[in-house]
Amino acid sequence: MRQRRMCSRAGVVAVALAFTFSTTALGQADDDEFYLDGAGAGTEVSDPIESFNRGVFCFNDCLDMCFLEPLADSWDFIMPDVAQRSLRRAFDNLRFPVVFLNDLLQAKPKAAGVDLARFLVNTTAGVGGLMDPARDWFDLERHNEDFGQTLGYWGVPPGPFLMLPLLGPSNLRDGFGSAVDAVTGVIGWFVPLAVTASLVATDTLNRRSLVGDQIAQERAAALDWYAAVRSAYSQYRENLIQDDADAIDQQSPFITPEVL
Repeated sequence: MRQRRMCSRAGVVAVALAFTFSTTALGQADDDEFYLDGAGAGTEVSDPIESFNRGVFCFNDCLDMCFLEPLADSWDFIMPDVAQRSLRRAFDNLRFPVVFLNDLLQAKPKAAGVDLARFLVNTTAGVGGLMDPARDWFDLERHNEDFGQTLGYWGVPPGPFLMLPLLGPSNLRDGFGSAVDAVTGVIGWFVPLAVTASLVATDTLNRRSLVGDQIAQERAAALDWYAAVRSAYSQYRENLIQDDADAIDQQSPFITPEVL
C-alpha cells in the first residue's frame, strides 16, 4: 500500500511530462509484444541495481496508469480494431531499414530478401503498409530484428537488467542497440522532429490500446509486477535472439516494451 501511494504521487508529476517524453524511438520490430505466461521460468536475470530499477518502474507504471492507459482507452473507443491493426502494420513497415540492416549483420541473406520484398509489396500494393499483401498473397512473413539482437546473435551477453525512465525494460546490450537503431531507422533524417514525435506518440498510443486488456489482467494477477515484467522481457529477448518462434507462439501476448 505504501508503494502504491508513492506511485500515485509520482504519477501526478509523470502526467506533466508524459506527452513530451513518452517515447524517443519507433520501438522494436514486429508486433513488439513480449510475453508473460511462463516467461522467465528458471531464468536468472542479473539485476545489481534492483532498488533503483524498481523506483524507475514505479514511475513508469504510474505514468502508464495515470496518463497512457486513459488515453489508450479513449483511442480504443474511437478507433475500430481493424484501423488500429492497420496502423500497427504501417508503423512496422517504417522499421524496414532497421530490420533489413540487422538481417544482413546477422548473415541472414534469405531473411533480408524476404523483408525487402515485403517492404516493396506492402509499401505499394499495401498502401504504405496499412495492409499486408506480402503475407496474404505470397506467404512472406516479416522478421523481427534489431541491433540488440544482432549483438546477442554474435555472443554479446545482455549485461545487467535496466529499467529505463519512460522507455521501460532493457539491459546494457539492448540499450546500446536501441541507440544504434534510432540512428539507422533513418525516418528522423527526412522529417521534422515534431512530425517524428507525433508518429512515435501515435504508434505508442495505438500499440498500448491493442494490449490494454492483457496488461490489466497480468498486472492484477502478478504477485510481484516488477519481477514479472523483468522475467518476461528477458525471456522474450532471448527467444528473439534464438529465432524461437514456437516458444513465442506458446506464450500469451503481453505488452510492448515502449509502454512500461
